[in-house]
Amino acid sequence: MHRSAKRLASLLACAAVPVMLVAGCSSDDDSGKKESGGGASKSAAPSKSGSSSPSVAPAKMKKLPNPCQAVSQDTVKKLVPKTKNADGEQGKSSDTMARGYCAWNSSDSQGVDGTQYRWLDVGFQRYDSDPTLGTGEKRATDFYKKQVDAAKATQGAKNVKTGAVEGNGDESAWITYDLKKDDSDFKNQTVVARTANVVVTVNYNGAGLAGADAPDPSDLLKSAETAAKEAVAAVGKANQ
Repeated sequence: MHRSAKRLASLLACAAVPVMLVAGCSSDDDSGKKESGGGASKSAAPSKSGSSSPSVAPAKMKKLPNPCQAVSQDTVKKLVPKTKNADGEQGKSSDTMARGYCAWNSSDSQGVDGTQYRWLDVGFQRYDSDPTLGTGEKRATDFYKKQVDAAKATQGAKNVKTGAVEGNGDESAWITYDLKKDDSDFKNQTVVARTANVVVTVNYNGAGLAGADAPDPSDLLKSAETAAKEAVAAVGKANQ
């Protein structure tokens, strides 16, 4: 059975929390004074030593939501009818505060009279600020662009289209394309959004199996945008 062309298992590992260093100070004491011939004392010039390490603004978002709870149950039921697991299948992560993933899909049965198959997944990637790599927001912006480019470059994708999603985080884009898999024509929708230092990626696709009609791509895209906006909102709630 089809699995989404997009996989987030290759998300970049986030860097460690920045360490701020404080430069030491030097001061004069009486041992630095020398008597002159006229009886007046003169202080030795203070030495200049030490330097501050570069600093960056701290990342805004400190946490990620539970990925399987980032999209409401009502939305899951609407987008993935007859889902195998309404609670979702959560991906493994060595650091749940840096990345998370959850997926839902329809029953594996193709049916004898035709059926509609749906797949939905949501992934999160959070970046901390790092003095050597930049702010968490900058790092997230770079990853956001890579996710958009990766979706547009999906192997075998046809009729690729892209556009902006309004009112979804700091920036958001949609990418749609057709993909033939197992003799079925799948309509794929990807929505990528960035909110501060967190990137949200939603993949949603569907196909008519065993003679069923192919789904309407515009309807699928609206559903994908709904799921993405819920996921972005979940990031904000997790950091209140």
